[in-house]
Amino acid sequence: MDDARVWTFEESLWTGDADHYRELVDDACLMVLPSEPHVLGGSAAIEAVSHTPRWTSVDITEGQISRPEEGLIVVAYKAHAEKDGAAGYEAWCTSTYRRLEHDVWRVVQHQQTPPLSVG
Repeated sequence: MDDARVWTFEESLWTGDADHYRELVDDACLMVLPSEPHVLGGSAAIEAVSHTPRWTSVDITEGQISRPEEGLIVVAYKAHAEKDGAAGYEAWCTSTYRRLEHDVWRVVQHQQTPPLSVG
């Protein structure tokens, strides 16, 4: 997967509907999110996120992509997401994808860390 497609894939996880999310997130995925229960695995991770309102836009900056081995992609970035009628959300994020077959990728790890408050 080339870099442009990686970022399009990642953006779609923020803005796509629940079915799209279920299609791209692996049953073995582990997530760490800023709200309880914080650590989610497998179908619990998929269901928790698929039932939340989707973001209408996300701006990804400071992105980096690593390909440590064939069939594995790791991304790290800063996200600023917005949705209608809600305050914006900002977090530092990572995701890891594994390739299942040619041109078929699934998320196996994702984490979000909101900026730390100083004071």
